[in-house]
Amino acid sequence: MTPPETLSPRQILDHLVTFPTVSQDTNLPLVDWVEGYLHSHGITAHRQYHPDGTKAAIFAHVGPWQEGAVVLSGHTDVVPVAGQAWTSDPWRVTERDGRLYGRGTCDMKGFDALAIWALVEAHRRGVKRPLQLALSYDEEVGCTGAPPMIEAMRAVLPKGAVAVIGEPSRMKLIEGHKGGTGFHVHVRGHEVHSSLLPYGVSAIMEGARLIAWVNDRNAETMARERSALAAVFDPPFTTLHVGMISGGTAHNITAGDCRFAVEMRVVPGEAMEDWADAFESEALRLDAAIKAVHPDAGVHVERFFGVPPLQPEAQGEAAALVRRLTGDNASGVVSYGTEAGQFKEAGYSAVVCGPGDIAQAHQADEYIELSEFAAGQAFMERLLAEVA
Repeated sequence: MTPPETLSPRQILDHLVTFPTVSQDTNLPLVDWVEGYLHSHGITAHRQYHPDGTKAAIFAHVGPWQEGAVVLSGHTDVVPVAGQAWTSDPWRVTERDGRLYGRGTCDMKGFDALAIWALVEAHRRGVKRPLQLALSYDEEVGCTGAPPMIEAMRAVLPKGAVAVIGEPSRMKLIEGHKGGTGFHVHVRGHEVHSSLLPYGVSAIMEGARLIAWVNDRNAETMARERSALAAVFDPPFTTLHVGMISGGTAHNITAGDCRFAVEMRVVPGEAMEDWADAFESEALRLDAAIKAVHPDAGVHVERFFGVPPLQPEAQGEAAALVRRLTGDNASGVVSYGTEAGQFKEAGYSAVVCGPGDIAQAHQADEYIELSEFAAGQAFMERLLAEVA
């Protein structure tokens, strides 16, 4: 019988990058490949499907069938390349100048490849402490795929104890990050000629009132005294942001529609729901005010993601493990959100630690340095020794 092909982390990464798993598209070809590769090594993988069936998370367990596994968690989706000026094919790993270029090499198929390799090696070598792999979908659109994946894992596998989420951190331990949530906003106006402005409702001008409210809250948080939890972040306060806006028909017609999204990055120690409630209350106040001008006008808001913050644990098991493996007692926090907060909410000890620099994520010519990829493999080798 022919033994199964055992791929290196680099060879696995080459495969993963060829799948254009942009969040809006399917990731099933990638999941099929990962499942097939694991199966060839005698590892049973499980899927948790998106409700529409076009995407799936994949997870697996090796080692003793018992609780307490170390979970290596990443996401399979990537951001689009449309409109970016790439100098090489984004869907093929290109090595040059000590770097591996390609969409997702940094965020975060580099870690995914290392985690898949480590799982196969753990199964091949044998371990006393179990290891689990968890690859989600739809992280890039609000970390919406991880919670159902975690629920499915807990129904099928022995519960893990430690989750290492491999977002790019240059292999530094990250013990805390901000929470996040956001709202899609649709302001409906009433069109009249701009010379008759008082008899119409400009959706753009009314939407600007909500955006002004966002700016005012930012000014307040920047001026407020920092809490000890917030002070370690950069910036050391909650931020609200509007990045895109659309609407209107012509410069001399009051806008009939205005659409934008509000994003919130909330520091640990502040209640994300308080911020969400405050924004929704302001939207309701504006809705009532413009309906008084015209009953067909109004404001509709829809919450589209919610990512809990990650707070450092006192003597957390995950942080202790990563410190042993990296030999670095330092730790840090980041202002972006990850799935670590969701694992923490589900009862895991969770941290972030992965190869690559977040500054390279989402960029044209995204890359991971070869030295970072090698550091990730060294981390996995030490992890394999630890669980053995």
